[in-house]
Amino acid sequence: MSLIITDECINCDVCEPVCPNTAIYQGEMIYEIHPDKCTECAGHFDEPQCVAVCPVNCIIKDARHPETREQLLEKYHRLTGKEGSSV
Repeated sequence: MSLIITDECINCDVCEPVCPNTAIYQGEMIYEIHPDKCTECAGHFDEPQCVAVCPVNCIIKDARHPETREQLLEKYHRLTGKEGSSV
């Protein structure tokens, strides 16, 4: 699944720069995540970096965009152009 930022976001600006896929952007009120770019950091890191740095724990799985680990890795390969095994 891609991730989603809930309305508990305090706009602290720490999540956007750690996203390796540039999926996080400033929305009208809070930061938001492009589901077509979010891989939960599969292929890059063992855990989603935005979740790791969020001080208010407002980043959760987006049930509207269910994806398996394999699908997330396929998306990673498509976004980065890298083939082969990944984290």
